[in-house]
Amino acid sequence: MPRSKRWTEEDGSASLEFLTAGLVLLLPLVYLVLSVSVIQAAALAVEGAARQGARVFVQGLDPADAQQSAIRAVDFALADHGIEPGSASISVACEPRPAVCLTRQGFVTVAVSVSVPLPLVPPVLEGDFPLAVTVGAQATQQVSRFWGSG
Repeated sequence: MPRSKRWTEEDGSASLEFLTAGLVLLLPLVYLVLSVSVIQAAALAVEGAARQGARVFVQGLDPADAQQSAIRAVDFALADHGIEPGSASISVACEPRPAVCLTRQGFVTVAVSVSVPLPLVPPVLEGDFPLAVTVGAQATQQVSRFWGSG
């Protein structure tokens, strides 16, 4: 067989092209699905933690007890979703009197945010690109009009 004919034959090259194109397109798609899944799971965890923290806060006996109970509730809710307790940033805002939380029929807003590392990214990698995504949520609950009367 002449050498020039061997180079121009295309027998068997379709499967190689299919595998190459498939890997080039499939690997980024799989990574995208994996990343979105991790971020969505963290978003659900943070939303549930903020809601639970606000619910616990408005049932506190005094503001200091309510703050500690809310932090424990947020850490517990995040731990249920596999997020390390204590890794969240938690803030509490009160209305209509910000200096006095647990005012009857006042509103307490608990905000929680967590930094979620992207999957399969080694921690030693450095650069101008994000290695983690910050996910946050907040929840508001109203203090009972009977708070402090019992």
